[in-house]
Amino acid sequence: MRDMIEDIRPAMLAAMAEIGIAEDVWSGLLAGSTDAAHADVAMPCHTLAQVLRKTPVAISDDIENALGDSLAGLAYISTVNGFLNFTATPGWLTERVTAVVGDERLNVGFEEPRTIVIDYSSPNVAKRMHVGHLRSTVIGDALARMLAHKGHEVIGENHIGDWGTPFGMLIEHYLDFEELEVDDIDLSSFYKGARAKFDRDSEFAERSRNRVVKLQSRDQDTMILWRKLVNISLVHFNEVYELLGVLLTDDDLAGESKYEELLSSVVDRLEEAGMLDESDGAAVVFAEGWVNREGEPLPLIIKKADGGFNYATTDLACIIDRVEVIGSTEFLYVVGAEQAQHFAMVFEVAREAGFMDDSIAAIHVPFGMVLGTDGKKLASRGGQAISLKDLLEEAIRRAEAAILEKNPELPESELRTVAEMIGVGAVKYADLSTERTKNYVFDWNRMLSFEGNTAPYLQYAHARICSIFRRANLDRESARNASISLNHPNERSLARAIIGFAEALDDAIDSHSPHRLATYLHGLAQSFASFYESCPVLIAEDEATRVSRLALCDGVARVLENGLGLLGIDVPERM
Repeated sequence: MRDMIEDIRPAMLAAMAEIGIAEDVWSGLLAGSTDAAHADVAMPCHTLAQVLRKTPVAISDDIENALGDSLAGLAYISTVNGFLNFTATPGWLTERVTAVVGDERLNVGFEEPRTIVIDYSSPNVAKRMHVGHLRSTVIGDALARMLAHKGHEVIGENHIGDWGTPFGMLIEHYLDFEELEVDDIDLSSFYKGARAKFDRDSEFAERSRNRVVKLQSRDQDTMILWRKLVNISLVHFNEVYELLGVLLTDDDLAGESKYEELLSSVVDRLEEAGMLDESDGAAVVFAEGWVNREGEPLPLIIKKADGGFNYATTDLACIIDRVEVIGSTEFLYVVGAEQAQHFAMVFEVAREAGFMDDSIAAIHVPFGMVLGTDGKKLASRGGQAISLKDLLEEAIRRAEAAILEKNPELPESELRTVAEMIGVGAVKYADLSTERTKNYVFDWNRMLSFEGNTAPYLQYAHARICSIFRRANLDRESARNASISLNHPNERSLARAIIGFAEALDDAIDSHSPHRLATYLHGLAQSFASFYESCPVLIAEDEATRVSRLALCDGVARVLENGLGLLGIDVPERM
């Protein structure tokens, strides 16, 4: 509990000075302490035994004696097996939870604003978005929401693949159909047809390469066709983004085409820095310390032997633009874990070339794969990538069935809206509640369950609280200035959970790990369930207790609504 640690620290400074332990020796023990079953803050004294040449039990007792009653009204002190334990008093908890419940932002403070670019989603033009795009899109969106909530200027960049050889191929494939209109293109088959023709037909492949030259020279007719192909893809992207409820719009597009004119400058600047070498006809940079499996220097390819530019060149151009044009001091790349080496090399080359200095934070935010129940990468029965739009529509369909089973009286006019919240929320939460560096299994039954660590469980907790206020015929805002009392153990446990919101959000942001916020929200919902079972609200023993418990309920609902909202998940008021 971060706030309690900060309030304890002044008294600890005095007590530890009296014992003769320097602050740098014990401070980390207190700051790094975790909640224990019998305390809010549990500080281990075991490592101090080497300093004081005493047992941990004796040391914890000495510190307790030195503290005396200096924490009266703030925390109860106890010692167990060499741990110094601090348990918040009801008065301290009441003061803190009242501040959270009564604050519009739930005591989530602002930070000194930074300009942060987040590179995420990144589908390819002329291809349907598939399940492989899910993690980058929802993780990047959650990070964008959380960082913006803390007061930062967040710039989302959707680095779509919209340039180069694939487009020469696609344009020529389109021109082979005399009657085909661009609007009639089926994205699921068009690219496959072009790719197959490119691989088997040398004449078509040559035409495609010549078309790339025209594209790079901005030939007017070629650019018109290129733009039509891009636009038809954007319609599909936006349909998916609308279903997912993410922040990305056409204004956030930053495709390969945006940086194409910068690529020659990247080569020139690397050459001026004396960093370019030749390897098998390609222009490369040998970043220090990188070797292949044979122990030979590993090149970062900047310009291929055929004169074409590589992904690394575009990524270096992105860095130049983000630093010198946007003025960003931090950029996050929400890209799969398999690209870790690529980004590490790009960042190293960019720093060595002077494209960015050490004040710039360039961070790769890796993630694992989505697996099927067979433990393999999630795919259709035919082994093909699953369309993301189809996946979301299936989630909505399944959610409708689950809702009608639980609440058959829900008006039909509300069913689709609630089903979208629950179905899409279930898919997103299953992803975001998983530690992002790990793979996870896509399981419809688990993610749509109203029990366990799922979006429907959290959404139902919110809907239940809304139901409490409807039955009381009260507006939830009426509870926000109430006097709160914490006489029951479950009231105090719930207050602790509510207080933890700001800390959980900061932890998720600092680690670029949305699952830490999700884990907190699940714990809050569990605390509310225990509270609701043991602490009657509308039929409380007296009016003061009733009003206090309504205030706690509203606090939980607002934290759930805000917390899930920062994960990009909506909450219904009934379900």
